Amino acid sequence: MQRMFNPDPQPQSHQHMSQTQDTANPAPLGLLGFGMTTVLLNIHTAGFFGLSSMILAMGIWYGGLAQIIAGIMEWRKGNTFGMLAFTSYGLFWISLVAMTVMPKVVKIDPPDSAAMAAYLFMWGLFTLVMFIGTLKLNRALQIVFASLTILFFLLAFGRGAENEDIVHIAGYEGIFCGLCAMYAGLAQVLNDVHGKVLWPLGTK
Repeated sequence: MQRMFNPDPQPQSHQHMSQTQDTANPAPLGLLGFGMTTVLLNIHTAGFFGLSSMILAMGIWYGGLAQIIAGIMEWRKGNTFGMLAFTSYGLFWISLVAMTVMPKVVKIDPPDSAAMAAYLFMWGLFTLVMFIGTLKLNRALQIVFASLTILFFLLAFGRGAENEDIVHIAGYEGIFCGLCAMYAGLAQVLNDVHGKVLWPLGTK
């Protein structure tokens, strides 16, 4: 199956190919780590339940560590886009958990609304540029990165303006984004296992 995050693989020597290709596809792990954690956090953001250790644990281990592992595996395959995306968003989740936990552990102030808006805006800017990269990939990833860009900017505006209505709207949009990432990851697994396209990704 075509690698999810590599639009134009460059010709490589036979030795290098044997080193980089004979491993499992790490993209489903990264996409599901991102997608499931995003869905759960944004169910909270939409106002359905409070912030608990469930979300924090998902942020550290599945959204965080699993994506970092997937990013390292993408590096092993020579895939710069996948490496950057998975390691960056994995560390995003860990940093988000740290901002929640650190004020309770050490004497440091939590981020105020302006700081949180700046944090989310920078991640939105990063994701917007990454979305441009997906224009060389498939439709599923384009939807994931486009909706994630919108999510970050909505959250940045909502947190900066201290407008909970906008934050709740962002929560629903985030649920959609996470479900799209889950679809993209599970589609690769099912298509690979069955050796045919069961769930289309919108590849060229």
